[in-house]
Amino acid sequence: MQLFRNILILLWRIWFYVMMTVPIIGLFPILLILTSREAWYAQFFKVARFWAKIVLYGSGFIPILKKEAPVDLHKSYMFVANHTSMVDIMLMLYCIKNPFVFVGKKELTKIPIFGFFYKRTCILVDRTSQKSRKEVFNRAQDRLKAGTSICIFPEGGVPEDESIVLDIFKDGAFRLAIEHQIPILPLTFLDNKKRMSYTFFSGSPGRTRAYIHREVSTSGLTQENKKGLNEQTRTIIYNKLQSGIL
Repeated sequence: MQLFRNILILLWRIWFYVMMTVPIIGLFPILLILTSREAWYAQFFKVARFWAKIVLYGSGFIPILKKEAPVDLHKSYMFVANHTSMVDIMLMLYCIKNPFVFVGKKELTKIPIFGFFYKRTCILVDRTSQKSRKEVFNRAQDRLKAGTSICIFPEGGVPEDESIVLDIFKDGAFRLAIEHQIPILPLTFLDNKKRMSYTFFSGSPGRTRAYIHREVSTSGLTQENKKGLNEQTRTIIYNKLQSGIL
């Protein structure tokens, strides 16, 4: 029985990557044009959101979204969320209409086809390099000055120990938010670890619930308040994960 289940999971995970790749191939000329100039990023972002919906629904995920308060479409935010799954990328794109740029690990560029556009549109970080982290900060600043929001998963990666509910947050997202006086907008993804964790023979189609919390203001804060802002945001997400209620 376990062998049969593992075969089904294997086939389903292969299908997930097919659903990631085939739409990109079909949209390749459009994506290539839209990623050739930073000024066209807003148009690329709309296509990316369309792609995310194809991947989610095509893989059997049913996104369910609830907001604590409206999200201002004309405002720049620092979007942060818990990180447990590859599905986090698609669900973030599904949830947020404000054009934003991911700050993400460079390892994802190795995924065929997806990685090509990921590299062209995201701010990549090599977490082992101090120089890379500084370059990321500078590039993120440029995007924020241009009015584009930023998305960072502040855990800095997916914890290898899946029993960890929420890892300690790194300070980068909060440092940037304070520097540019933009609000933090926390999101909690309640089901993505259960749906598709990084343990290969695990997961299943089903609902992927997301909760958009009320924004956390950085108005008047200085870098001395960075740690407190970090802990406040982490507590918001942690409490929602612990409750398990949308």
